[in-house]
Amino acid sequence: MLAPKAFLDALSGHASRLFNGETPVPRSEFETQFKALLQSGFSKLDLVSREEFDSQMIVLARTRARLEALEVKMAEMEAQLAPQPKASGDEPQR
Repeated sequence: MLAPKAFLDALSGHASRLFNGETPVPRSEFETQFKALLQSGFSKLDLVSREEFDSQMIVLARTRARLEALEVKMAEMEAQLAPQPKASGDEPQR
């Protein structure tokens, strides 16, 4: 995987070669080559599709809701197990 700066530098270098070639490149050929260049560069990056991202956001939201519910339940259970302070009238007299 290329770092973003390295990717942009490589992309810039390839684009410069396309623009500064000895013979002018027809627009359609340039577009085809540039799209291939971009696809090649993006394939080297660790990217996910928008659909996969949205799917994972839903899973994360569901997991977060479950975690919050479990935290509340845990706090309730801890409160039940905590020793209850004795009422002032229940203390033994000396």
